[in-house]
Amino acid sequence: MAWNEPGGNKDPWGNRRNDGPPDLDEVFRKLQDKLGGIFGGGGRSGDNSGGGPAGFNLGVGLVLTVVLIVWALSGVYIVDAGEKGVVLHFGKYVDTTQPGLRWYPRIIQSVETVNVTGIRSAESSAQVLTGDENIVQVNYTIQYNIKDAGDYLFNVNEPDLTLRQAGESAFRELIGKNTLDYVIQDGRDEVPDKVQSLLQENLDLYETGIEVITVNLIDAQPPQEVQNAFDDAIKAREDKDRFIKEAQAYRNEIIPSARGEARKRIEDAKGYKFNAIKSAEGDADRFLKLLSEYRKAPAVTRERLYLEALEEVYANSGKVMVDIEGGNNLMYLPLDKIITSGSGRVYVDPVGNQQGTSFPDRSRDGRSSGDSRNSFRSRESR
Repeated sequence: MAWNEPGGNKDPWGNRRNDGPPDLDEVFRKLQDKLGGIFGGGGRSGDNSGGGPAGFNLGVGLVLTVVLIVWALSGVYIVDAGEKGVVLHFGKYVDTTQPGLRWYPRIIQSVETVNVTGIRSAESSAQVLTGDENIVQVNYTIQYNIKDAGDYLFNVNEPDLTLRQAGESAFRELIGKNTLDYVIQDGRDEVPDKVQSLLQENLDLYETGIEVITVNLIDAQPPQEVQNAFDDAIKAREDKDRFIKEAQAYRNEIIPSARGEARKRIEDAKGYKFNAIKSAEGDADRFLKLLSEYRKAPAVTRERLYLEALEEVYANSGKVMVDIEGGNNLMYLPLDKIITSGSGRVYVDPVGNQQGTSFPDRSRDGRSSGDSRNSFRSRESR
C-alpha cells in the first residue's frame, strides 16, 4: 500500500496523519532542522534562541543569489561584426545569432562564434590526367568564406579538408575532358571559372555552408621528367605563331599595294585604249580628208607630204648631210647652230638647186608668205 493512500502507515517525512496530503510547511521546517544540524545550528525551526536557523536561511539565500547572478552574467556574450554565433542546446544545434550583445543559459546551452566574412584560402596541387592521355601538374588556390555557420560546423566533418578534396575532384573532372594544350594555353583563363562553378555546386550538394569566392590557377605544367621536351614544343609553337603573324603582316602590307597597282594599270589601260581609239579615229578622219585633197591635186599633195615628212625628221636632228647630185662633195648643214642663231629654217631642194636658203615658217596649212603652193604647181605644169 502506498504511503499516501488511505490507511497507509506513514509518509517519508514522519507525518502519521492519514487524513490528507502532508503539510508543506512542516516538510520545510523539518528540512531546515536537518540542514541546521549539519551546519552547526541548533533548536527547532520555531525556536528563535541563538538565531541559528534565521542566520542560516539568510546565508543560504545570499549564497544562492550570488551564484545565480554569477551564472546569469556568465551567459552574456558578444557577437562581433562579421561573425555569427552558433547556439547549442545540450550539444544540439538550435539557432544562429546575429552580431550584438547576446545571452544564453550556461550549462544548458553553449555558443560558438564563427567568422563568416573573412576571406579564407586553401592551397593545393595535384597531378591530373588530361583527355589526350597526358599528365599535367596543377597548382591552385581556393578563396572562400562561410555563408552558413551552422552547416559549416555540423553538416560535414572537417569542412576545410572537404573543400580541398572537392576542389581536386573538380579539377580532375574538368581537365580529364580537355587536352593538355587547352589546359596549359588556350583554356588557362577558362579552367578556373569552370572549376569554381563545379566546386560550388558540389559544396552546396554536401551542405557545407562554404561559398567559393574565386579559384586561381597558379601554374599548370607537365611533370618534371618531360619538362625539357615540353619546353621545346612550346618554343616551336611560339615560333610557328610568330611566323604566322609575320606572314599575315606581310600579306596585309602587300595585298593593298598589289590591288592599288592593279587598279592603276587597269585605269592606264583604259586611258590607253581611249587614246588609241581616238587617235585611230583622228588618223582615219585625217586620211580621208587627205585622200579627198589628193584626188583633187595629186602632185601638190605628194609634195606637201614630202615636205612635212622632211620637216618632221629635221626637227629632231641637229646635223644634216646632203649629197648633191653631180657633185663629189657632201654638204654639211649644222642645223642646231642655224636654229640657235635665229636665221630661220633651212630648205633644201630635193634636186639640189637651192641649199642653205632661209625662208619664213610655213603655216599649218603648208603655205608660206610667198605662197609656195603656187610655185610648186607652176613647176609641175612645166
